[in-house]
Amino acid sequence: MIDLGQVRIFLTVAELRSFAAAARQLAMTAPTVTRAVSALEEDLGIQLLLRTTRHVSLTSAGAVFAARIRPLLDDFRNVTEDLQAQHGDVAGLIRINAPMSLGLQILPDVASAFRVEYPGAALSLTLTDSFIDIVSDDFDLAIRISEPPKDKSTIWRKLCPVRRILVASPGYLASFGEPETPDDMDSHTCLAYDARSQEETWELRCQGKTRRVRAGRTLAGNNGDLISRLAENGEGIALLPHFIVEEAISNGRLVQVLEDWEPPELWLTLYYPPYERLPMRVAKFSDFFENYVTRTRPL
Repeated sequence: MIDLGQVRIFLTVAELRSFAAAARQLAMTAPTVTRAVSALEEDLGIQLLLRTTRHVSLTSAGAVFAARIRPLLDDFRNVTEDLQAQHGDVAGLIRINAPMSLGLQILPDVASAFRVEYPGAALSLTLTDSFIDIVSDDFDLAIRISEPPKDKSTIWRKLCPVRRILVASPGYLASFGEPETPDDMDSHTCLAYDARSQEETWELRCQGKTRRVRAGRTLAGNNGDLISRLAENGEGIALLPHFIVEEAISNGRLVQVLEDWEPPELWLTLYYPPYERLPMRVAKFSDFFENYVTRTRPL
């Protein structure tokens, strides 16, 4: 009888074209992965993979087997998840990608609380401020703070708006003065928060008026906490999500400027690969995360 665990291991090796990479992803040793694939080949009486010192590739029979067995295994997993969900159980690995600052502030508590409620679930958490290809990078879910999604190849779900404000340190404002309008910003150092650490343009609105401000001519960074600390050090004015700077504001290390002027709205959004059907474990985590950021710890 075919061992489904061995089949899953084979499919991972086939996808990654590497026993070592499959072992890392599956949290197994390379010899364990090799033995599992060899045992599967022996049970089937067919060679599934060609091994050389440099790479691994599918045989023609292996390619047919992988193409036929993967959807059957997916169906089996879906049925299993449905049965587990009916009994209040969620199991399996959930691979999650999130922005660095949001991940550090929110995900530890979310992950711990989720594991208490669903101890059968396993979480793989990766933090990065750059946009990812959720399909090729093999994530089940990506959390992003961004403008309305334009990518038509993914599924997305807007959770809540993320407020952004302009801030500076009291020391900076004492030295350079507090701007009264966006037109005053040309004489100030504006810190850019950009994914590629490049200049950016802030669009600010107030009572039907729109002004644009260039930021990053002197300092730019790709992480919100980094920019917040630079602002605290008196390096300039920053435009950041409120949740990143709220502690610094409450402690007086930063103060809000140009309070009447607001940037375009950003949303906290969940992105998914193009699932035909959202896996139960991913759906449960999505609901849990949404409840946390909208009720327990609103952004």
